[in-house]
Amino acid sequence: MVTLNRIYTRTGDKGSTALASGERRSKADLRVETYGTVDETNACIGLVRLHAEPALDAMLGAIQNDLFDLGADLATPEGPEPPKYEPLRIVAAQVQRIERDIDALNADLAPLKSFVLPGGSAASAALHLARTICRRAERLAVALAATEGEVVSAEALQYLNRLSDFLFVASRTANGNGADDVLWVPGKNR
Repeated sequence: MVTLNRIYTRTGDKGSTALASGERRSKADLRVETYGTVDETNACIGLVRLHAEPALDAMLGAIQNDLFDLGADLATPEGPEPPKYEPLRIVAAQVQRIERDIDALNADLAPLKSFVLPGGSAASAALHLARTICRRAERLAVALAATEGEVVSAEALQYLNRLSDFLFVASRTANGNGADDVLWVPGKNR
């Protein structure tokens, strides 16, 4: 468990931060940027929860906890020697739970006949914002995984991909099960 007695340490004053392994990296490092964007996704989901119905709120609460797991996973890179502790990693069961939640929410939605503009209810708009931040985190994770010497697990990448799908479906659910979706009209303002 984490114990935070003192919030500022001054160790990052010159632009570096410590990974879970103790290794110091620049705050501009791609790994740090990736888990920072996962944290940004989590913060946005916290705002969504202010407007969510109880069933969706419960799903989002589980996701917020998972995102801390994902941040810990990304902050603990695989190295030449195994750590002295069992690192926290995203597992397939977390991806499967999101898939089940997507299926449950999607069951009540009418098929789309157009792209959806971000908006409608406050919850839906915030879910769309969370979705776009999540997609950025996913792009960063993919770039990190493609970087020589860096490893990102398949489950971590799958989790981010499913999460953005979940957030899209949840945005439609928050818009009266799609009835209040704002649809894109191509060329409408020409």
